[in-house]
Amino acid sequence: MTALAIDAGSRYVRLARVAPGGPEPVELPGAVPGEGLPVPEAARGDRAAALRTAYDAYLRHHDAPARLLVVVPQHDRAGHARRAADALATPPARGPAPDVRTLATPHAVLALLRHTGGLAPGRYAVCDLGAAAAEVAVCTVTPGAVAVAAASRHAPDDGYGDGFDAALLTRSGLTPDDDTRRALAAVRAEPGAGRRLALVLDRAARDPARFETTAVHHVAGRPVTAGTLRAALPLLTDGLDRALAEALGPGRTAPLALTGGVARFGPLRPHLDAAGLPLTALPDGTDPAHAAVLGAALVAAGRVDPADRYPYELWIGAHRTEAGRPADRELRISAAGTLEPGGPPVYAEDGGRRVGVRTAPGRPVRVRVTDPASGAGTPLGPLTLPGGGETDRFHVGVRLAVDGTAALILHPLGAGPPGAFPLGTLPADIGTDSKEVGP
Repeated sequence: MTALAIDAGSRYVRLARVAPGGPEPVELPGAVPGEGLPVPEAARGDRAAALRTAYDAYLRHHDAPARLLVVVPQHDRAGHARRAADALATPPARGPAPDVRTLATPHAVLALLRHTGGLAPGRYAVCDLGAAAAEVAVCTVTPGAVAVAAASRHAPDDGYGDGFDAALLTRSGLTPDDDTRRALAAVRAEPGAGRRLALVLDRAARDPARFETTAVHHVAGRPVTAGTLRAALPLLTDGLDRALAEALGPGRTAPLALTGGVARFGPLRPHLDAAGLPLTALPDGTDPAHAAVLGAALVAAGRVDPADRYPYELWIGAHRTEAGRPADRELRISAAGTLEPGGPPVYAEDGGRRVGVRTAPGRPVRVRVTDPASGAGTPLGPLTLPGGGETDRFHVGVRLAVDGTAALILHPLGAGPPGAFPLGTLPADIGTDSKEVGP
C-alpha cells in the first residue's frame, strides 16, 4: 500500500515517500534538484492550486497512492486543511481516490525527530523559515502527544526569505527576478560555499575595513560582498527574533528545530548561539527544507504516530450523593492523549461505559486541565450550563477543533441534538503556566 506526503511552499512543492532505507524525496521531471517542483507562476500565492498541480504531475508518472498526507502551516491550519481537501477532491484519472489527510508543519517535523529517537519529552520551538514567512510554533511534547502551546508568524509584504534575497540582489546591482534568484540559489548550493561564507563573514566582523568588499558569491557575473550580506542579514535575524519572542514569551526559551529553505543559511546559527538559544539537530543528512515532508512521509506510511493529540486530562466539577449526603467530586472527561484536533468528541466514562449526568440551572461548573505526570493544572471557565428536568440525563464530553479550540458537549440520553459550550483554546504548556494550580 503506497503512501505519499506533499508540502506545498511558496516557491517549491516537495513530495516524499518511504523507501526501504527510510523517507526520501520523490524526484519528478521538471523538478529542481534538491528543491522540488517549482510552483508555476499562475499558482503563486495559491497553495491549493500549487498542491493540485504537483499532485497531477506525480500521477503522470506513478499510480495514485492509497494514502496522501498534506503538510499545512500551523497558521490558519483549519483553513489550509479545508482548502487542501477541496483541491484534491477531484478523483485521479486512474486508480482509486486516496485517503487525504493533513498534518501541521510542527507535528511533521517533530514526527521526524521522534522517529529517530532525537526528541525527549519537553518544550520545543519549531521554526519554519520559508520564502514567504518565518513561523514559530512552541510545542509541548509528552510520550504520547504533541500540542502547540503558542505560535507566531512574521510575514513581510515582500516575503521573508524572498525579501532577503531581493535585498542582496538589488544591492549587488542585479534585478531580483526568477533567473537571478535561481542563480543565487545555485551558487549557495555549490560545494564549499557555506564554509567560504562563514569564513568571510567572520573576517568581515573582525576587520570590516579589510573584508567588507570581499565577494562571498558571484551571481550572473556580479559580486555579492560580505558588506552587502551583513547589511541585509537583519532582514532575517530581526524577523526571526520577533517571531521567537512572540511565541516563547518574555524571558523564556526552548530548543529550536530550524526547518524550511532559509534554515539552510549558515549565518543564522551564530546569531542564535549568541542569543543563547539552543538548537535541536535534525537527523544526519537531513536538508532542513525537506524535514517536514520527510516526517509527514513517515506518518503517511504508518512508521510513526503523528501524536497530534492533546497531552493533558480534562476534568469537570460534579456533585454526587454518597451515603445520603451531597459530595463535591471531579469527573474526568478525557484522558491525556485522547483528544484529536478535528476528531470526534471524547466522553466521560466509568468502567468503559459513558457516565450519565444531570445539570442544574444557573450553577457555575468548574472545568480543569491537569498534567497527569506532575499533577499541575489550570482552570477553565467556569461554565454555566442550562438546567434539565429531574429525569433528564446527558453524556458529557469534549470536542477539540482543528484550530485548537474546544467545546464541552452535552449529549442527551434521549431524543434531541447535543449541545456545545465553548471552552476556548486549551492550554498546552501548563507545566510552566503562570496560572498553574495544585491538584
